[in-house]
Amino acid sequence: MAVAALEQEILSLRKRRQLYSLIGLLLVVAVVVSGYSKSNEMNSGGFLQGLSKFFDYPGEIVAEAWQSGPAFFSLILTFVPAMLETLNIAAVATLIGGAMAVVLAMASTRNVDSWGPLIPVVRRLMDVMRAFPELIIALFLIFVLGSSPVPAMIAVAFHTAGALGKLFSEVNDNIDRKPIEGLSACGASWLQRIRFAVMPQVAPNYLSYFLLRLEINVRASAILGFVGAGGIGQELRRTIGWGQGAGDETAAIFVLLFLTIMMIDQLSSYLRGKLVGAGRAH
Repeated sequence: MAVAALEQEILSLRKRRQLYSLIGLLLVVAVVVSGYSKSNEMNSGGFLQGLSKFFDYPGEIVAEAWQSGPAFFSLILTFVPAMLETLNIAAVATLIGGAMAVVLAMASTRNVDSWGPLIPVVRRLMDVMRAFPELIIALFLIFVLGSSPVPAMIAVAFHTAGALGKLFSEVNDNIDRKPIEGLSACGASWLQRIRFAVMPQVAPNYLSYFLLRLEINVRASAILGFVGAGGIGQELRRTIGWGQGAGDETAAIFVLLFLTIMMIDQLSSYLRGKLVGAGRAH
């Protein structure tokens, strides 16, 4: 009898939970529909009316690129210097940010015998560095320093230090402490323990994360160029803002950007695969 009552109670609770879930789902749908209606009224044109024109601009770009004929391929080459500038921004920012990340990771990890009071301070510092996107930092620096690749490089390096520092510290948390304890017993200094006991264990993972970050920074540097920080993004902003007649240049930039990122991605995947001992990283 007690079992039957318990089953009845469970069934009642299940029905009540399903009822609450249904009410919650209906409330979410109502909020979404009302929000869509409100935003659609505030737009200059309706969403559904504009949806039919979604492919108009991409179609114009493709048509102008097709009309250029073989000259389109030479047009791609004209944007190579701007692409190299973007790559330089990403490479320098990744190197500086990576070096800062190593220092921050070592100072924020208890597993490598860092100074205790310093650990929470460095961790919060990395939280702050990750909290601000590169675009926000770059816009502020462009306002202060003016339009040039330097604000973009500083912004990407700043964010990279915080992001990579977090990843590096997690790698430090998982190392084997026996080599550290062995060197401590021999009287080795903290720097000697880091060099001979920690770095040999973490270096492959550090390099893997570093290469992954380089891919991300190439994309970020291209976007920052769009707000005046130089590179291929600045050329893209010019061609898109040019209006009628610059569609072939826009298409050439897209093709060059796609080819560059694809090559970096493949090279980075190959190197990361070699570092972790696999035939291919995915």
